[in-house]
Amino acid sequence: MNIRNIAISNYTYTLPEEKIAHHPLEERDASKLLVFQNGTISSSTYRQLDTYLPAGSLLVFNNTRVIAARLLFTKTSGGNIEIFCLEPGPGYADVASGMQEKGSVEWKCLIGGASKWKPGLVLEKTIATAANSIQLQASYVSKQSDCFIIKLEWQPSHLSFAEVLESAGLIPLPPYIKRAATEEDKDRYQTVYARQDGSVAAPTAGLHFTPQVFENLSAKNIRIGFVTLHVGAGTFKPVKAATMEGHDMHAEFIQVQKSLIEMLLTSGDRVYAVGTTSARTLESLYWMGVKTILQPGLTAQDLPVQQWEVYDRLQQHAYTRQEALQSLLQWMQDNQQDTILTKTQLLIAPGYRFQIIRGLITNFHQPQSTLLLLVAALTGNRWKEIYQYALDNDFRFLSYGDGCLLEGN
Repeated sequence: MNIRNIAISNYTYTLPEEKIAHHPLEERDASKLLVFQNGTISSSTYRQLDTYLPAGSLLVFNNTRVIAARLLFTKTSGGNIEIFCLEPGPGYADVASGMQEKGSVEWKCLIGGASKWKPGLVLEKTIATAANSIQLQASYVSKQSDCFIIKLEWQPSHLSFAEVLESAGLIPLPPYIKRAATEEDKDRYQTVYARQDGSVAAPTAGLHFTPQVFENLSAKNIRIGFVTLHVGAGTFKPVKAATMEGHDMHAEFIQVQKSLIEMLLTSGDRVYAVGTTSARTLESLYWMGVKTILQPGLTAQDLPVQQWEVYDRLQQHAYTRQEALQSLLQWMQDNQQDTILTKTQLLIAPGYRFQIIRGLITNFHQPQSTLLLLVAALTGNRWKEIYQYALDNDFRFLSYGDGCLLEGN
């Protein structure tokens, strides 16, 4: 199958509004779990997840943390402008360095009410906190094809941008949750293992995990690993082109430790990704390894996985996962790196051959989305049956909804 020719209209289903979860369940691990294994579909809950995984498996989670990315300003004339902070501007190597900037930062943003923001107008707001009062200013720098570059400045200048957002911003709930964010969302729209600031959307497959679920996994000798992929607003970007050839896949920052790659090398075919973000990161590692085999002198600037290069030139080379990951480790050693900090634009759609993961734990995704294409790549045409089963059996959909454990055919 030529992925460029995939028509997104073939990957749709009817999602009634009442099936969308607008609030989380009281208990995270009480969420329902659809299980697709050995070609059969059944129902369970996340509390029983360990019973469906082989002993010695490796579960890989995305430990990104959602930032309070929505900043609301009121002009002196009374009009409201919302700044949605997406990711650092071009002057920063990664999200973490941008989040630690003090005094000022330039950020890629979406603007709600951009037409009301006249050139030269500096937006200002004061945020009162228990420790101090923060004076925040926003200035228009430039417009790009899909966002704006905004300069944000604040006092006291000893505060990091992460601290400013924590005090001044609002949690960015997905657009299909049609309500204002509440205090509850500050906790529940984060995974219990969130560590690295930088996402504007939660890796929602992980929202169902609790300390008890982790204890159950550990008791069965199921190992846990972490990657970091900072989820951008592009995860909600609709596919507007008739075929995937016309769709520009969003690129996202990833961070992977050497120790995680070493864990992958000893896990064989028992690797499960928790979330589509983890899946994209793990599969990207394989292709980065292939690139280091094909280009021994590969620079860090050439390491990111581009949208089409897997299909255009990389997949014709038949390297095992061991060969690719070993080469990537050697590349890290040669470049004296313990951590990979890069981007991936990998598009996983039907016709893609998975190289690292055996299965995927994920929520139910929107019709005609790249996330649904990833599910279809793993399960084939059975995705339709899986989703119909979920609709018929009162599963809750999207970010605050239930989830599924999917293994490839």
